[in-house]
Parts: sequence; C-alpha cells; structure tokens
Amino acid sequence: MDMQTLYLIVPLAPLFGAIVAGLFGRVIGRSLSHIVTIAGVAVSFIASVLIFQDVLAGHTYNGTVYTWMVLGDLRLEVGFLIDSLTTMMMLVVTFVSLMVHIYTIGYMQDDPGYQRFFSYISLFTFSMLMLVMSNNFLQLFFGWEAVGLVSYLLIGFWYTRETAIYANLKAFLVNRVGDFGFILGIGLVLAHFGTLDYATVFAKAPQLARETITLWPDTPWKLMTVIGILLFIGAMGKSAQFPLHVWLPDSMEGPTPISALIHAATMVTAGIFMVARMSPLYELSDIALSFIMVIGAITALFMGFLGIVQNDIKRVVAYSTLSQLGYMTVALGASAYSVAVFHLMTHAFFKALLFLAAGSVIIAVHHNQDIRYMGGLKKYMPITWITSLIGSLALIGTPFLSGFYSKETIIEAVKLSHLPVADLAYWAVLIGVFVTAFYSFRMYFLVFHGKERFHHAPHHGHDDHGHHGGTPHETPWVVTGPLLALALPSLAIGYMTIEPMLFGDFFGNAIYVADRHPVMHELNQEFHGAVAMALHAVTTLPFWLAAAGVGLSAFFYLKRPDIPAAIQKRFSFIHSMLVNKYWFDEFYSAVFAKGARLLGGSLWRRGDQTVIDGLIVNGSAHLVERLSRLVKAFQSGYIYHYAFAMLIGVFALVTWFARLT
Repeated sequence: MDMQTLYLIVPLAPLFGAIVAGLFGRVIGRSLSHIVTIAGVAVSFIASVLIFQDVLAGHTYNGTVYTWMVLGDLRLEVGFLIDSLTTMMMLVVTFVSLMVHIYTIGYMQDDPGYQRFFSYISLFTFSMLMLVMSNNFLQLFFGWEAVGLVSYLLIGFWYTRETAIYANLKAFLVNRVGDFGFILGIGLVLAHFGTLDYATVFAKAPQLARETITLWPDTPWKLMTVIGILLFIGAMGKSAQFPLHVWLPDSMEGPTPISALIHAATMVTAGIFMVARMSPLYELSDIALSFIMVIGAITALFMGFLGIVQNDIKRVVAYSTLSQLGYMTVALGASAYSVAVFHLMTHAFFKALLFLAAGSVIIAVHHNQDIRYMGGLKKYMPITWITSLIGSLALIGTPFLSGFYSKETIIEAVKLSHLPVADLAYWAVLIGVFVTAFYSFRMYFLVFHGKERFHHAPHHGHDDHGHHGGTPHETPWVVTGPLLALALPSLAIGYMTIEPMLFGDFFGNAIYVADRHPVMHELNQEFHGAVAMALHAVTTLPFWLAAAGVGLSAFFYLKRPDIPAAIQKRFSFIHSMLVNKYWFDEFYSAVFAKGARLLGGSLWRRGDQTVIDGLIVNGSAHLVERLSRLVKAFQSGYIYHYAFAMLIGVFALVTWFARLT
C-alpha cells in the first residue's frame, strides 16, 4: 500500500465508523456500534504510527488530494501536509481518542444515546484529523468549524437538561466570536497573498513583511501584525483564552469521556497547533507575539485561581486545562513554538488521564460530582487512585514525569524571552505553578484521603443512571484499562522525547524561528540531558513552589480543614469573586446577551412595527382606503353628476392638448 492511501485512511476510517454508528446504530445494535467505531479509530492510530515512522525516515508530503473548486487563479483544494508536527498531532489525537472510545463502553453503558455518542466522538476524531493534516487555510477552516459543531453536539448530548443546552449554546456562540476573527484573518491572507496554500503563503510572507494596511484613518498597521492577531483571535475562542474562556468550564455538562477528548487533548489545543503551524507568519510580528504572550499569561494565572474554589470534580480539572492552555500560549509568544507543542503533547496524556479518572470516581460514587462528599476512596479504588496520583504529579511538574519537562522549559523560555512583556508573563507562570499544585492536590486529598464522606451525599445524579447507595468499588476494566494506558506516557513520554523534540531536529522545517528570537538556541545551551535537568530541578524555584502548594493543601485539607473555612469567611469578597468567576458571565449576559435583545427589540418595534408594518404595509393599505373613499364620494348614482364630471373631463383634456400644440 502506498503512503498516500495510508494518509487517506487516517481521517476516513473514523468517518466511516461515525457514519455506520450514526445512521445504522439502531439496526446494528450497541455492541456492533462500538466495535465499528473503535476499529475505525484503531486503524487510524496504526496508520498514524506507520506514517510517523515514514516521516522519521525523512519522507514528508505536501500535496493535493482533491480539487474542490477553481475560481480564476484561486484553487480551493483538499490537501495533506504530512511532516513531523502533523504526525505528532495525529498520534496524540488518535491514541487519546482510542482510549476514550474504549472507556466510553464502561461510562455510557446505561445511556439510551449510546450509539449516537459513539458516532459523535468518531466524527469528532475525523474533524480533528482533517484540521491537523490540512495543507491550506480552507481545509483548516473546515476542520476548525467541524470540531466546533461536533463539540456543540457533545456538550449538549443530554439535551433534556436545560444546563446542557445553555452550555452548548454558550460554547457555540463564544466560538463564533473567535471564528469571526479567524475568517477575517484568512480573508486578509487571501486578499494579499492570492492563495490559501500554506507553502506559498509562507514563502511569500517575508516579501510582505513591511506592507501596511490602514484600519482607520492615519493609523497604518503592519499587515503581518493584523493577520497574526486576527488568526489568534480564532485560537482564543477555540483554545479558551481570556476573555473568550467562559465556555470551557460550562462545557463540563457533557459526559466525562468528551471532557477528556475535547477539553483536554484535542479540540482546545487546535489553536495552539494552528499558531505553531503559522510560525513563519508570527515570526514577522513582535506585536502579535507580545499580544499572544499577555493573553496566555492572564489565562495561566487567573484561571488557576478559580480552580481553588471549585467543588465539582470535573470543573477543577477544567480550570487546570484553562491554566495549562495559558502556559502553552505564553510559550508561543516567546517564539518557543516547539516547547508549546511539546507541552500540548505531554498535557494531552496526563489531562485526559485526570478527566477519565474523575469519571471513574463519578461512576463509583453514583454520579455525584461534589468533592466535598467523597474522601477515603484510596482503599476502594486502587487503580483509579494510583493513576490519579500519577496524573496530578505530572500536572504539577514533578521531576522525571512528563509534565515537568514541558512546564519547566516553558518557564525557562519565558525567562529568556526579550519581548517587553516577558517579565510580567514570567511572574504569572511562576505563581501559576504554586496555584496549580495547591488546587490539584486539594482535589486529590479531598477525593482519595481523609474521612469517608460519600454516605452523606445528597443524591442528584448528573444523568439518568439513577444509582443509589452502596459502597464505592473499582470500575470495570474498560474504564481502568485506558487509565493505565494513559498513565504510562504521563510518566515517561517527556523524559523520552524532550531531547529530539526540543533540541534535536525532530521538527525540522515544520516550525520556523527567526534569528532575532534566540530563545530556543539559548535553552539548548543550558540543556545537558533529561536526567541532569530533572536532578537540577531540586535547586529551582518552580520545584519548591510546587512542593509548597502540595504541602499547604495537605495541611489545610487533611489536618486543619477549619483554616480554609476561616479564610473563606475572612476574605468573603475575594471568595465570592472567585466563585462567580470574576463576574464575566454576568457581564457578558448583561452587555452582549441583553444588549443584543434590547437592540433586536427596538429594531423590531421601530423598524418592523413602525416602518415596515406601520408605514409600508399598513400605510399603503390606508392610502388605498382613503383614495377609495374620495372616489366613492363621486359615485352618487345621479346621471347629471356623471354628465357634469364628463364635461369637466373633456374640458381638461382639450386644455391639455391645446397646451401641447
């Protein structure tokens, strides 16, 4: 089989599974539905591994698969760009998706929408693969919108619950804001470059580096800055960066497997991948890079604070995702694209692990998600306990674990960056280390250690499984198997891959960094191997900040739970600010949602009712009616009235003719 057929198999195998399970799910039943979709993703994963080996052997590919439309000189095509950046994303997407598919058998076993769910997650995998494999902006946009659509369907999967419908509508609308910027950016690329093909755009970009455009009078902007910022606005929506972050915590309304798939490993990282792919454009604008760094720093720090006060097990993990996406974004701003993508990869494994472990806990405690009503689960759920611990340790950056290598390198990269905003970002990511360790282990201790509190839980099942009572017990192998499979890369993948990915030639030409941004070069000077880096960590500030965060949460939540309660009372304003998520939702609701409704209401009253209905439609009717009344007055029925009218008419006509002659 030639490689090009293999390239096609990768996205089409999950698509085939999605179509079969979606259209014929009821006919073929539950078990066949999951067999077909899992087989599709498994084939896709195996094909990705083979392609990865081929790329490692030095074979890249950039070509058109199908020409959709030709408009003059513009060709709209479906094409694949297969290089090291693409194959790394393909492996992450297909592997995490495969684990999520297997896990779903256990998690959704009692759900009436079983086949529909499998169809959606396979369709999501297809969309994400089309996004990462694209070699042009058109296909990128197709994949971008398709993952948005499928995430909308998945967040609102339990469509009988009002909260789920609100959450998926919110996700959809916030993403539309980002996508508006994204499509404007693509439009600018098309207008100035005359093509949507990556390779051509990247080759032409340096010639247009000095070109400016005027957005408003007397203010010329560099074209590359405008394109870069507009494309990044798309990433802010998709990757949930401040201030478009509000949709991601609410999206926890969807079933847990999609939290792992969409909100940890794949969809939210699409924006990070896109900026890394566009590195030849971003390297031409320091303003765009500074903008990216500031947004990332705000997200990394302030979203972390929100994790401290959450009691819903999935929302704690959701806020840590937001914070980690902020870290990736900061790395992009520092021109350390490979470090951002490296963190994307390590984070995908340990964050998917944490979400799936959270789901395993939710199953065991009968679909209660409040960590205040858990505790002491360690002895009942040994596999979930140990995998959660591995995931949490990787997240906080424990030396030798995967999260350590990527997180530590991001902090170093920001420290070395010469952008004017780098100092601010450096402090944000440093404080973020302490905050992450504190809330991650707050959750871990409240769930697995301490007193057993699950017998006092008010039952409010998050779905319609309706389990009550009973002692928690370990979940079946279809749930714990994927946990163990994700725990292995969470332990080792950073150690194994840091050297080739960051300091070797793994990314080759896939990522471009200009000489005036020497961050990666400087990092290389400091790097003396993965073991030395981990041993050296004990002398660094991030390590001790993380240790302090763990220690403080152990003290607070295992020894003295009265202290956090007292702090909460004392600083009630700060607590309520965090619980209300800085009042962003209320602000957006009051300004944009109500504002749009007010505008719509006034347009309806003034425009629709007054002008269209009142003046045009009813006004013309009134005019006809008045004219009719006037004419009716002449219709008296007397012959001499009509004769008189005829005489006047003839007189008027004769006068008119006489004037013409």
